[in-house]
Amino acid sequence: MAVPKKKTSKSKRDKRKATWKRKAALQAQKALSLGKSILTGRSTFVYPSDEEEEEEK
Repeated sequence: MAVPKKKTSKSKRDKRKATWKRKAALQAQKALSLGKSILTGRSTFVYPSDEEEEEEK
């Protein structure tokens, strides 16, 4: 017969949720920063073109 699992405490639940949200916020901040730098033209980020990918294969 199935046995119910123990209830997770609110603090554990909240800690997990906070970690998940912190990771998501950091990724969003990085993406926004990269987008802004590309728009201003000050970035050193280079998109690989389709031609370069075909030559590597």
